[in-house]
Amino acid sequence: MASKKKFKDTTVGQLLFGAASVINPTLGNVLQGVTSPKEAIEAITKSDAPADDKVKLQQIIFEQQNKEIQAITSRWEADSLSDSWMSKNVRPLVLVWCIVIFSLAGILDSVESIPFQINSTWNDTFEKVMMAVVLAYFGGRTTEKATSIFKK
Repeated sequence: MASKKKFKDTTVGQLLFGAASVINPTLGNVLQGVTSPKEAIEAITKSDAPADDKVKLQQIIFEQQNKEIQAITSRWEADSLSDSWMSKNVRPLVLVWCIVIFSLAGILDSVESIPFQINSTWNDTFEKVMMAVVLAYFGGRTTEKATSIFKK
């Protein structure tokens, strides 16, 4: 299983650490060890740096996160406009697949005559996957609809 990138190695992390050292070297030191944009914002807020420097850096974080969200949304919009059946239907199919597997596993786990039990690790994994898929699907659909309404 591939290991997850450390925050400092992500695009947002690199941008943040670079901007922090330019804006105020003290903020660069404050950000050592943060593992997410949320932690970075909390560390910036708690720091003794001037308020203007804090605001600049927090604004950079929010702008970069918005750019990433917009990039994902534009890819999904391109998929939905494609002539390919697969690109148009992959999100709904993944949603249906997750719901079926999750429901089937839940039913099998609840029937006492069937020797099947979901390990707590898998239960946690199912929960996270389902949450991500459902939020991504419905969030993406909502964004697509809102974008089409605003364009009209």
